[in-house]
Amino acid sequence: MTQYLEFEKPLADIEGKAEELRALARQNEDMDVSKEAEGLDAKAAAMLVDLYKDLSPWRKCQVARHPERPHCIDYIDTLFTEYTPLAGDRNFADDHAVMGGLARFDDQPVMVIGHEKGNDTKSRIERNFGMARPEGYRKAIRLMDMADRFGLPVITLVDTPGAYPGKGAEERGQSEAIARSTQKCLQIGVPLISVVIGEGGSGGAVAFATANRLAMLEHSVYSVISPEGCASILWKDAEKMREAAEALRLTAQDLKQLGVTDRIIPEALGGAHRDRAATIKSVHSAIAAMLGELDGKDAKTLISDRRNKFLALGQTGLAA
Repeated sequence: MTQYLEFEKPLADIEGKAEELRALARQNEDMDVSKEAEGLDAKAAAMLVDLYKDLSPWRKCQVARHPERPHCIDYIDTLFTEYTPLAGDRNFADDHAVMGGLARFDDQPVMVIGHEKGNDTKSRIERNFGMARPEGYRKAIRLMDMADRFGLPVITLVDTPGAYPGKGAEERGQSEAIARSTQKCLQIGVPLISVVIGEGGSGGAVAFATANRLAMLEHSVYSVISPEGCASILWKDAEKMREAAEALRLTAQDLKQLGVTDRIIPEALGGAHRDRAATIKSVHSAIAAMLGELDGKDAKTLISDRRNKFLALGQTGLAA
């Protein structure tokens, strides 16, 4: 069953009534409720359009966090072939919040790296809800080094609330690991493409998204801090997360205007979770297009373009 967000409750009521009518009809073959059910379906479709035509930043945060949204593992399973996972940072452990390995994208050898949140209680605990520890970022550095050595484009899939802030992670050098991963993104001489598929939270996202090309799904978010965290710091009240979301300008649309993201990938009406196949297909098209844009550029040009892109951040917004 579809999990509905808080603002979708009126839609849940209508779709629930339509399903109840169909369930009654299945139990009683003499009952014809097709017209009533179709009427409710039409009403639900119209309401879905109305709900999603102008989502507030806070509602976009809710959609980006939807538990049924396609995760990194879904994109890897669908878009890549011959995926060979590579584990461990060769120093401390393997962080299951970060997955990555060698694969083929449209028969082109690539390195794919991403955050994985998990899709049920057991896997979410195993994946630490997509919050990477230092060993996760050091694994990513190792894989980027390997890709650079063998001339393989790197594709990263970003979906994290942020890096894990636990005591052990801090003891093992969390901030240093994030900084090193961000630095490695700027140093490799191969195409680096990043797609924010859900949440792009804080330095935990920047460590994977310092790329030649950054794309965001239509209802994904990307910010220096979560709205709840921002509200707790500024107003000492996490309940002011709606105001914080507005101020952070964390939506794909705002970030495209500011020049942070290069393209917005359309989602199915109602969010990626309502039509996973169509959304994943759109991501495929975007990745293929971005790889095409970088094809043929030498290492020096790729590094220079990436550096200049980030040095120029903020100029678009100031000029506007």
